[in-house]
Amino acid sequence: MSDLSATDRTRHRRLREQGRTDREALFAVLRAGFVCHLGVVVNGDPMVVPTVYGFDSSHIYVHGSVASRSLTHGATACVTVTHVDGLVLARSVFEHGVNYRSAMIYGVPRALEGEEKLTALKCLTEQVTPGQWDYARQPNRKELAATSILALSLEEASVKVREGGPNDAHDPHDVWAGVLPLAALWQAPVTDPLATRPVPDHVRHRAGQPAHPA
Repeated sequence: MSDLSATDRTRHRRLREQGRTDREALFAVLRAGFVCHLGVVVNGDPMVVPTVYGFDSSHIYVHGSVASRSLTHGATACVTVTHVDGLVLARSVFEHGVNYRSAMIYGVPRALEGEEKLTALKCLTEQVTPGQWDYARQPNRKELAATSILALSLEEASVKVREGGPNDAHDPHDVWAGVLPLAALWQAPVTDPLATRPVPDHVRHRAGQPAHPA
């Protein structure tokens, strides 16, 4: 597995000890989530939009309506994914922090069509709920025409991870210090009143599981 690129945009400058340079670290952050923030410039103004994503070994995929102003292509975009794992509460406010896992990806998005578009939609659906693509009705021609899918290469990416406790053990101030962990769990499925089928196993089994596993 190759190392991540170290371009001028992705090079770790501050808190270098939190930087990760192996590509598997990028995949780990992407596997743990399903919502990213897509940053683009639209008509000269910056726009950052939360959106669902999927990914494979070479691209991250984002989707939305064909009318969406944020799904532009042909110009550089930035995609970020962040998971908060806890608050780091130190002896001084200055040393407070957050335990987190994050990835930042730069590139020029490419609009997908045909089989590439359908494959990317499957990738995105399976990222959100594994098993759902084959269970639910797949998109028809009209729905595909109303949907935009952009592919952004994972070639230029940066990853940072902060873990552990406070870094101010030298501070003599006598207060509690430590970590307040944060864990999001999937809850029990809530069935639509019009649904007549039982909850499928691939959905039911997620109840009680971490939403953003480490």
